[in-house]
Amino acid sequence: MIFHSSFEYQYLWLPLLGFIVGFIGSLVGGGGGFFFLPVLILIFQISPQIAVPTSLAATIPICIAGSIGHYRHGNVDVRPGLIFAAAGIFGAITGAKLVNLMTTEQLKTAFGIYSILIATQLIIDTWKKNKAESAGILLPDRKRWKKFTLSTFFGYLSGIVSGTFGTTGNAPVMAGLFAMQMPLKIVLGTSLMIITFNMISAVGAHFLVGEVDLTLVSFLTAGTIVGALAGPKVLANIKIDKAEGPVRYWYAIGMMVFGILMIL
Repeated sequence: MIFHSSFEYQYLWLPLLGFIVGFIGSLVGGGGGFFFLPVLILIFQISPQIAVPTSLAATIPICIAGSIGHYRHGNVDVRPGLIFAAAGIFGAITGAKLVNLMTTEQLKTAFGIYSILIATQLIIDTWKKNKAESAGILLPDRKRWKKFTLSTFFGYLSGIVSGTFGTTGNAPVMAGLFAMQMPLKIVLGTSLMIITFNMISAVGAHFLVGEVDLTLVSFLTAGTIVGALAGPKVLANIKIDKAEGPVRYWYAIGMMVFGILMIL
């Protein structure tokens, strides 16, 4: 169901939030939806059942704009991205059904646990990769069937996360792409393409079973598109090969912090 909530002065902060999240989300390949949900729930006191589909709808412009920008700069690997996206469609439908079966506290706790688990796995994978590289060991390329399996599993999981928590499902996507040993810039661009499909699928499912607040969406998206277009342009001028390890660690730490806040 689509509706318009009454205007509140605190909503005037949402365009600035949208710009910041849009810029960071397109820059690091996350889309930004991971940050929308905690902010809407913890700061603006929006119920999770409304915050989830609202976050999804507000994130779509970021994903589309960011994906186009990364594609133009050659940062998208289309083939594995399409496999991720196809599996994510089915996961998003599953997640949209799950969210209405959970209470507010159950949803917040589940989101927190999920964030901590994914962050922990990302830290472990990054440590293993850095250790191998420091020892001069080249990690073997994944076989085709392993890449297909990883793409399907993490794609479906990301879809469930998108539909259930109203986020981009970027964490399992990036975990899967990193597991396939892609360069960081390709991971960032490809992940945005994948989660664009996730967002559209999840929003479509929530239109049938959830509520979307167009007032919140309008204020959020007022700044997201500008931020999303700026991210890839900045990334194109930065040499980030040596920063790949720190980027992974800081991303994981941010996820853990938000996960703990949601549980508390």
